[in-house]
Amino acid sequence: MERETASLSDLRQRLRAGVELFNRGEYFECHEVLEAAWLEACGADKTFLQGLIQVAVSFYHLRRGNFPGSSRLLRAGLEKLSQCGSRAEIEHVEELIAALQPLPEQIAAGSVSPEWPAPVIELRISSGS
Repeated sequence: MERETASLSDLRQRLRAGVELFNRGEYFECHEVLEAAWLEACGADKTFLQGLIQVAVSFYHLRRGNFPGSSRLLRAGLEKLSQCGSRAEIEHVEELIAALQPLPEQIAAGSVSPEWPAPVIELRISSGS
């Protein structure tokens, strides 16, 4: 039980750190932090983390002008986030998905600037969790 609690605490710390990086526009670094958590996660947590990672990498590609890669990864990330639904750790997951939903097609059509502002991801977990 202690190991399980430590793992959950570690997962939350990495999620917090990854989301903070995402919200600062540091998408590659966000990917690195969340990937470490993803490697240890299982079930719905693993799927949710993979979705967040794909969204982050999508914005990394968007910033670099790789529109096909950005669009493809954002579609995949949204699919995974949609499968998981709301999460205890993240506020307004459904709103996040809704805000991002039209973006893959807009990116593919070339109607989105590489500087398109990413939505802010809000956490429910505090720094002490």
